[in-house]
Amino acid sequence: MVVGLGNPGSEYARTRHNIGYEVLGVVLERAGETLGRAPSRISGLLCQVGVGDDRILFLAPTTMMNRSGGAVRAALNYFKLRPNDLLVVHDDIDLPFGRLRLQVGGGSGGHNGIRSVETSLETKEFSRLKFGVGRPPGSQDPADFVLRPFTVKERSSVDVQIEDAADVVELWLDDRARAQEIAALRGRDTPESHD
Repeated sequence: MVVGLGNPGSEYARTRHNIGYEVLGVVLERAGETLGRAPSRISGLLCQVGVGDDRILFLAPTTMMNRSGGAVRAALNYFKLRPNDLLVVHDDIDLPFGRLRLQVGGGSGGHNGIRSVETSLETKEFSRLKFGVGRPPGSQDPADFVLRPFTVKERSSVDVQIEDAADVVELWLDDRARAQEIAALRGRDTPESHD
């Protein structure tokens, strides 16, 4: 199951915090699929691709970001999946702008959506695709920063980076090690990029 994190509502569309929704949208668009209603116990929009053991689920929780975990847990339970079967796509202010990182486990880094998923699943052992949105400028509050849209200058790069992130999601479904390698290479084409 691939989960894209974001906040529902038009006022949050195309903000940094909703990058998970955007990546999920591109993956589904490429597959010719769209999100639809989930079973009533799952607070989210859902798409199922394939059948049986080859079925892949895509979920966009429709709760606010800091309550995403309940929808994720309900979906895993409903479809009898384990945390090991889960990839969560989300924004990360601790990664430089445009960088991607795919990892299993780790901390939430102060991300309320990830913290909610960890709490609900009672484990940190699930895959995360982090999409670097950069640090807020000056003394701007991080919470305020992630709820703002990307700048016009950033947006043209972001659209390309979303395609890169969608590539990583597609690879993760078949070859997790290769997906991790590709994620690590994306966004590194500028000389000043470094960890």
